[in-house]
Amino acid sequence: MAEAVTHARVLRIALPIVLSNATIPLLGAVDTAVVGQMGLAAPIGAVGLGAVILASFYWLFGFLRMGTTGLAAQARGAGDAEEAAAVLRRALLIAGAAGLLLIAGQVLLFRAAFALSPATVQVEGLAQSYLAIRIWGAPATIALYAVTGWLIAAERTRAVLVLQVWMNGLNVGLDLWFVLGLGWGVPGVAVATLIAEWSGLLLGLYLCRAGLRHLVSRAQLFARGPLMRMLAVNRDIMIRSVLLQGAFTTFMFLGAGHGDVTLAANQVLLQFLQITAFALDGFAFAAEAMVGAAVGAASRPTLRRAGVVASQWGGGGALLLGAAFWLTGPWLIDLISTAPEVRLAARDYLIWVALAPVIGIASWMLDGIYIGATWTRAMRQAMLVAVAVYVVSLAILVPAFGNHGLWAALMVLLVARAVTLGLRYPALERAIGPQRPAIS
Repeated sequence: MAEAVTHARVLRIALPIVLSNATIPLLGAVDTAVVGQMGLAAPIGAVGLGAVILASFYWLFGFLRMGTTGLAAQARGAGDAEEAAAVLRRALLIAGAAGLLLIAGQVLLFRAAFALSPATVQVEGLAQSYLAIRIWGAPATIALYAVTGWLIAAERTRAVLVLQVWMNGLNVGLDLWFVLGLGWGVPGVAVATLIAEWSGLLLGLYLCRAGLRHLVSRAQLFARGPLMRMLAVNRDIMIRSVLLQGAFTTFMFLGAGHGDVTLAANQVLLQFLQITAFALDGFAFAAEAMVGAAVGAASRPTLRRAGVVASQWGGGGALLLGAAFWLTGPWLIDLISTAPEVRLAARDYLIWVALAPVIGIASWMLDGIYIGATWTRAMRQAMLVAVAVYVVSLAILVPAFGNHGLWAALMVLLVARAVTLGLRYPALERAIGPQRPAIS
């Protein structure tokens, strides 16, 4: 019998995630604000560009967070504790291998990234020093995706909150010390993040100790059926993540082509967009856990109610965030940057980040539903179509409207994601039956 979906259950799962996820982009805002006190555009742009490059590489492996949640939640809904524990171990093995691969290939990867970026020599030099330090945290960062996904599937979101508060609190404290106290500049931001990442992994493994202590045989860990299913789910999510990160990386690089001031202004405003996505993803994560459990229990009505109730809360949060950004945006911009030209440029584009929560909420909630159901092939195909629409929008809007056109194209991407996923949702519901469903 599937567990009942109530508003209280949604909030119990979602609110700790809302709080913990909000600290992630807030950390980015602190990074930007700390280097912003130097009064120059180049350090702001360098931290932003370096962070975007790393995020692009890391989120190639973001499937570990999403795939782990969906698979572990379905195992939990089916009452299979051993398989839930095996999912965590498989994900950690993949994370370790992925992190080492990124470290080994860092020279070629960064060279390729800068070849695509038209940033100035000054910005690129600072970004390279940032990346050379941060890359050593790759195994920890990727493993934390698996840890977080497993905790969400278990609906232990308070543990996720503890983990994020520890990591980001430590990171902020070290930022202030290394950059403002010791004067290390951009490298200081990178060292602070590196230390926080590894300490966070150690805490995360402790929080998952119940799953790690659960006995799982080697035969079950590498059982062909579950292993192939996990690989298929992760493959599809990885392709989807590559497309999505490619879209955001393209946004950043095209903004850099408009000059250092526009690049810095976009970086300031992207902190608003990241706050939006991470905060509202709390309700999407609640949908993932509840939908996954409903699919494991083969309960179509529970799946539907999980999506509806979580989306009601997500929609309300989107309206509140949009209004808050519009009303407080100028003050927040001034708080993040002291450069007058960056402040003025960011105000010109503030309307877009105020609209983003309302425009994007449908795509974020549908993502949560599809991840919980592990309908990852459908997600992959929908993203292919949405990115194609985005590319056409860039080609039309950027030449005509400059950086405003760039932001407008990003809104088109959000709408296209919602439409393509929404069209497939009825088929997802119909697939839920007495047996565990196929991947898609």
